[in-house]
Amino acid sequence: MKFSKGKIEGVVVEEFRIFRDDRGWLSELFRSDSLPEGFMPEMGYISLTYPGVIRGPHEHREQTDYFCFMGHFSLYLWDNRGTSPTYGNSMLIKNAEKMIVIVPPGVVHAYRNTGDSDGLVLNFPDRLYRGPGKKDEVDEVRYEAMPESPFRPDELEEDAG
Repeated sequence: MKFSKGKIEGVVVEEFRIFRDDRGWLSELFRSDSLPEGFMPEMGYISLTYPGVIRGPHEHREQTDYFCFMGHFSLYLWDNRGTSPTYGNSMLIKNAEKMIVIVPPGVVHAYRNTGDSDGLVLNFPDRLYRGPGKKDEVDEVRYEAMPESPFRPDELEEDAG
């Protein structure tokens, strides 16, 4: 499948609002009164990604991710939802530092630490990993090891040229 560059319906991208004082800074990562209607996180986690490393691409069948990027990242997105008006679109977000990105189910996503130091990503998805008590199947399709996958971060980088 050939993807076209363009916005993807349901993906929300915004910068953190930073509140500074003489101690440092604070940012509200989410508030229930500012989340998209019907979205409520079920858990939260933090991950550290080494410089140059890419995570993904993968997609969730039912889960929406609420990523908070802290570091220098590029984010790669492909709309793989057959019923979406933006089906077949792809997006590359460079310099996703201090960025909040909401990724709905069916949108394939990957991110790469493009910085010179470790980068942190917080995620507040609306589903528990493997369900209550971790008894369910993992809600994702992983494309990293699929040689014929159309979801190629390096190709999005080349197209952005």
